[in-house]
Amino acid sequence: MIAQQLTEFLEDHHVRYETLTHPTTYTAQGTAQSAHIPVKEFAKTVMIKMDGKMVMVVLPACYRVDLDLLKKTTGANKIELATELEFKKLFPECEIGAMPPFGNLYEMEVFCSPQLAKDNEIAFNAGSHTESIRISYKDFTELVSPTVTKLSNGDYN
Repeated sequence: MIAQQLTEFLEDHHVRYETLTHPTTYTAQGTAQSAHIPVKEFAKTVMIKMDGKMVMVVLPACYRVDLDLLKKTTGANKIELATELEFKKLFPECEIGAMPPFGNLYEMEVFCSPQLAKDNEIAFNAGSHTESIRISYKDFTELVSPTVTKLSNGDYN
């Protein structure tokens, strides 16, 4: 089931969105393939501990976060991947690993790959392993106000 907090937020801001229903998937690339979305247009959310606080990193499904690059571009002292145990309680209405890239709904900073701006729309998990949402990239950035920065070696293409 799609996270109600997300749909209410989108509707309150009069954002047009499309709900995509697909077979159960547990990886961003699998979800993109299952929903027939190019993997570069499907935004995955990776949870990172940055100097002791939880942040979201959003990048195309086919990319991997480069922790050293993230540390360099953000000026952080310590960066590490968060474990599911560390972040699952932060997203009570989401299935583990299916949280949407809307850190503003969860009081956390969001860092976004510039590669996602190359397409007019992005899709992402919406709190469920069987449903995703597609919106315009412009609406995403206006609602979330992410810090757009290089997060992966793919960001140099």
